[in-house]
Amino acid sequence: MLIIRRNDFLARLQPEDYDELNIMHNFIVADKNAFIYNAPQYHNKLYFIKEGHVKIGYVDDDGNEMVKEILEPGDVFGQFTLERTDMSGEFAQAYKVETILCAFTIQDFEKLLQRRPEMAVQFTKKIGQKSRRVEHRLVNLLQKDARTRLLYFFWTLSQYHKVDDANTVTIDNFLTHEDIARLTGTSRQTATTLINQFAEEGLLAVDRKAITIHNIKLLQKEAKVG
Repeated sequence: MLIIRRNDFLARLQPEDYDELNIMHNFIVADKNAFIYNAPQYHNKLYFIKEGHVKIGYVDDDGNEMVKEILEPGDVFGQFTLERTDMSGEFAQAYKVETILCAFTIQDFEKLLQRRPEMAVQFTKKIGQKSRRVEHRLVNLLQKDARTRLLYFFWTLSQYHKVDDANTVTIDNFLTHEDIARLTGTSRQTATTLINQFAEEGLLAVDRKAITIHNIKLLQKEAKVG
């Protein structure tokens, strides 16, 4: 239960909610690189991440893996619109480490929201944030050059972490240069070259363990965040 409550949304559950949703039965531990689901046509579940990371993607007609997003603890995925939509081709995979989730059927979750309207409001806000993040990423891909796209990507990552007194943000790094390239619509070589440039300019540093943004205000300006 302590692990479950680390999720900002699930922390709002009352003891009777745990019983109604049968939390322990829906508690999932996915091994490193295991598929949580793989190319369903329709999927009747909603997932909340409590620990680890989840890669969402699909395989194109040429057999190439396309990464849509890599999710962190607190994120929601699956049938998050709470309506029956075609998810053919999409997969969700525990990424790099063992991942802990809760999964609910849409029917059970809707019953909870009907009984707890204040949680329905919070869930609506959470999905609104997710939708805005996807929209901003799309605009970023369509309208900005490669340098600005990468800077904007690192700025969005920083929004989920605290800024210290020195205006610095440190993020545990769970991404490879290939991941960053896929998520920003660039080649791996371009991503690596630009990341090295950012380090030389003193904007940020990326190593295997951490992403360190040295000046978040300067990064925001360089990323042309409105």
